[in-house]
Amino acid sequence: MNPGPHVHPDLLHYVREAERLRAAAATWPATAPLPALPVPAVDAPVALLLSPHPDDEGLTGGWPLRLREAGWRIVNLPVTLGSAMDRREGRWRELQAACAVLGFELLDAVHRAEGRLDPGVAQRAPAHWARCVQAVADALLRWRPQALFFPHAGDVQPAHVGTHALALDALRAVGPALRLATVQTEYWGTLAAPNRMVELSTEQVARLAASVACHAGEVARNPYHLNLPAQCMDAVRRGAERVGGLGQAAPSMRFAMLYRVQRWDGGAESSGTVAGRLLPGGADAAAALAVDA
Repeated sequence: MNPGPHVHPDLLHYVREAERLRAAAATWPATAPLPALPVPAVDAPVALLLSPHPDDEGLTGGWPLRLREAGWRIVNLPVTLGSAMDRREGRWRELQAACAVLGFELLDAVHRAEGRLDPGVAQRAPAHWARCVQAVADALLRWRPQALFFPHAGDVQPAHVGTHALALDALRAVGPALRLATVQTEYWGTLAAPNRMVELSTEQVARLAASVACHAGEVARNPYHLNLPAQCMDAVRRGAERVGGLGQAAPSMRFAMLYRVQRWDGGAESSGTVAGRLLPGGADAAAALAVDA
């Protein structure tokens, strides 16, 4: 009986090594001191991150990290500290440590003491929703960022979807007082129409993973930090065709994250004409925020 084709030994070795390293990594110390990034200038351009939970600043923060390394100020505004009341102070301390690893500035949580934030909060508790919208609008007017990062509408997890709605309501509240790039992120659900693939170096992915590892309570139940390199590798697979174009060969990138960039014109998001869809490691990380009218 013909047993059929065999797996090439080199390919089998590749898969086994990936399995071995993944298992071994689970026993390694999660965090260690990293060299601090240079302090940005006080008047440096600002990007504001609207993070649904502590850990999202690292899980989706590849492009913000590249901007930070380019001298930008990256300000993380956490929307919640999670739904477990007894973990919120611990998660706040973990978030402080994670932002220190990334060199991100940290604001107090929008939704610190209340329960879950999901798309239904606006209807169930309109006064509370209005306070949350105003808190984000105040941060936008205070920091006047050139870019706002937040989850896309199909990011599945309720707090992520709620954060998307919160971002748009806050932008509408600000209205014509601010024009900026809106950058939609993905984690639980992939972007349907990403228009930027941002390459990340090995060192950048490691720094992001180290920041996620600071969220000890989260990675104890699900090792998000160990899965992050594979997530970034898979983004290259998807981005080759979702961003580069159907049938396109994958670029030489090893790691990347995908985003959708639009412009907020003071009243609505506008897609416009997108240039620089693939952002290689050596390219200007800020230039890819541009969307031509």
